[in-house]
Amino acid sequence: MSTTLTEPTTDAANAPALAQEDVHKTPPGAAPRALIAMRDIWRTYQMGSEELHALRGVSFNVERGEYVAIIGPSGSGKSTLMNLIGCLDTPTRGEYWINGKLVSEMDDDELARIRNKEIGFVFQTFNLLARATALHNVELPLIYAGMSSADRHEKAKQSLAAVELADRMTHKPNELSGGQRQRVAIARALVNHPSLLLADEPTGALDTHTSYEIMNLFEKLHEEGNTIIVVTHEQDIAARAHRIIHIRDGQIEKDERIK
Repeated sequence: MSTTLTEPTTDAANAPALAQEDVHKTPPGAAPRALIAMRDIWRTYQMGSEELHALRGVSFNVERGEYVAIIGPSGSGKSTLMNLIGCLDTPTRGEYWINGKLVSEMDDDELARIRNKEIGFVFQTFNLLARATALHNVELPLIYAGMSSADRHEKAKQSLAAVELADRMTHKPNELSGGQRQRVAIARALVNHPSLLLADEPTGALDTHTSYEIMNLFEKLHEEGNTIIVVTHEQDIAARAHRIIHIRDGQIEKDERIK
């Protein structure tokens, strides 16, 4: 027995023409030009004798330098989509390419290498080591990459300076405000110079004023050339991006450029 959710109405008029065209014109198996390309992505979970289709035929591109928000209500499939974009999961069906690499067919070890090299993660709960300094927290991806201690220190200092925390590098998370902790997390996400900055509800644990400051920082990072995807359920946070992909019932309901 298969559980199929109600088909939403797709607002094709609002879809970015070039991105949609590229998704369908690039032959299957051929590396696309876009930084991210998803083609007919399905993610199905077996629930006893039933199948739950969390994503159903999702296709879109993200070009280098774009600032995109993915928004949808609880149960819409946006968290599943974020896990696929972040190479934390693989699709049941379809092709996912990032930076010319077909990650939808990679094994766990290959996915781990892609996550460390291509993607910088920013989480709602910061995910910082409580007993480590801000500097050491930012260094972590470089340790996994096998970089020397001296080079790690220098790159981590530069990354903290980029988020205006050069004067807090010896502080531990419990000595920092919520906004400062999120800046440390962003510095950690950027330290490897990833192809994509992927943020999951990055302001969910912050007050309104601090949320505004963090979103200003994302805008600054975008202006500096970073590709950013923010996953959120908050309309005002999504509105800070330059393109919004609306997810509902496992499909793209609307894809619109707003700036």
